[in-house]
Amino acid sequence: MLHDIRRGQDDVLAVRDALVALAPDAVILLDFDHDRDGLALAALGRLLAEGGHAMPVRLAPRPNSGMATGLDLDGDGRRGTPDDAQGWGPFAGAGGIAMLSRLPLVEGSLRDHSDRLWRDLPGARLPTVDGRLFPGPETWAVQRLSSTGHWEITLSTPMGPLTLMTWHAGPPVFGGPHGRNRARNGDETAFWLRRLEGAFGPLPERFVLLGGANLDAHAGDGERLVMAELLAHPALQDPAPRAPPPEGGAATTATAIWPDGPGALRVDYLLPSARLRVVGSGLIWPPGTGAHALIWADLTF
Repeated sequence: MLHDIRRGQDDVLAVRDALVALAPDAVILLDFDHDRDGLALAALGRLLAEGGHAMPVRLAPRPNSGMATGLDLDGDGRRGTPDDAQGWGPFAGAGGIAMLSRLPLVEGSLRDHSDRLWRDLPGARLPTVDGRLFPGPETWAVQRLSSTGHWEITLSTPMGPLTLMTWHAGPPVFGGPHGRNRARNGDETAFWLRRLEGAFGPLPERFVLLGGANLDAHAGDGERLVMAELLAHPALQDPAPRAPPPEGGAATTATAIWPDGPGALRVDYLLPSARLRVVGSGLIWPPGTGAHALIWADLTF
């Protein structure tokens, strides 16, 4: 999994070099701007092939980020702002989720949960003001849970099918005094707890849950207990990959650094299902690509 792809040419080449050196079977890319014809993802695929690691299979469902609603979703009295989109975004498709793979997909295996309404999540933490849902019923008839997306796709591997389950939650901060962003961020991760309990259909036999929770179980803002509960779930295992941060020092599980904010936090995850065997795992900080690390794991059945 790799975070923050929207960069300049030098950083894109650094990302390419990191992926070519790692040579993954599949990679999930976060903060990858979506375009209707997949031109940006195809261009990255060509760069990887030119570098010696072809990943011809591409997938990038339309994200909720920047998807206009015509409503005042954040209750600030204005419409048409980035906060009034289904997920925060200055334009449609800003900062989506994409996948590249050298392995084929199982036909018809895509399950896109991104259009599920927030109110329909069992136990949803819907924001309230003075005991009433905020901002009002018109909002909750359309407000989706996913800031960016929640989806599943199954790869056809030599050992059998393997499902990737991915998401990218919004930040738990900002969002007004009613705590909208904190509640939504927690529920975007809680979605997977409900999914592991059997909601939304049977679980695949073997899967990997990977993505950006924007939530650390031990530090920073947000509903940290939700993340701790997910990490401890018996259906999952946590390799807890470590690496020294870019500025040096002892190895840590932190996957992102905000020097002017909360500092180093573990907010991105790669969690194989319990039936998989983890051969190895780690973090790689591509030079010049910003504040997030590449997370990798070597898995076998």
